[in-house]
Amino acid sequence: MMDKALSPMVIEIEDPEEISIDTDEFSLTISSSEPEEEFDSNLAEFMDERELQHLASDLIRDIEEDESARKEWIKTYVDGLNLLGLKYEERTEPWPGACGVFYPILSEAAVRFQSESIMEQFPAAGPVKTQIVGKVTPEKTSAADRVQEDMNWRLTEQMPEYRPEHEKLLWSLALAGSAFKKIYFDPSLGRQVAVFVPAEDIIVPYGISSLENSPRVTHVMRKTENDVKKLMASGFYRDVDLPEPQNVLDDVE
Repeated sequence: MMDKALSPMVIEIEDPEEISIDTDEFSLTISSSEPEEEFDSNLAEFMDERELQHLASDLIRDIEEDESARKEWIKTYVDGLNLLGLKYEERTEPWPGACGVFYPILSEAAVRFQSESIMEQFPAAGPVKTQIVGKVTPEKTSAADRVQEDMNWRLTEQMPEYRPEHEKLLWSLALAGSAFKKIYFDPSLGRQVAVFVPAEDIIVPYGISSLENSPRVTHVMRKTENDVKKLMASGFYRDVDLPEPQNVLDDVE
């Protein structure tokens, strides 16, 4: 046992955000100041401008490489779109005035797939159907009914774009083989939104097996100048000076 009496500990609080502890053997200062940024803050607001430019240049280079790697797929997709029979072209080959109409068999197949799929996925009772896992009890059944009713209301009433966007997704799925839907909170609308994203607007490294295993997934978003300004005002984007927007169409469009 130690027979030496412990020296008393003196705690001095001069600043509510800083605590000083002094003894005969050591001195310790504890700072409890809170960081300026919040948990869900936009990190770009607190990063150095040179570091942001370095990250942006690296990311743009990688995206351009991903886009270049899928050129053959884009060419095949564009050639298929030309065979839909949705437009008439004045042709000069093999002779001037040759017929430029394609039989719309691909369009008919896509419409049939779209109409049959939308009826299966959007029945009259609503697109959401709950299933109880485990033992069925009156409490679980009541909770499942509430969830089903609430989700169907949100998808059909609160999110009026859900079904039209889903119909466009099915059309693109039949033609391109892949289609995507992005569901996120839109601060300008103050609610969840569900938008269809065509395959040509999702850029990933060529040859990946799934989006979960991809090192990066790039969504090409097409927004008006007013949309970008509203998102800047809401804090979704960093408020920076941008050049005049340009309407650039790719081969698919």
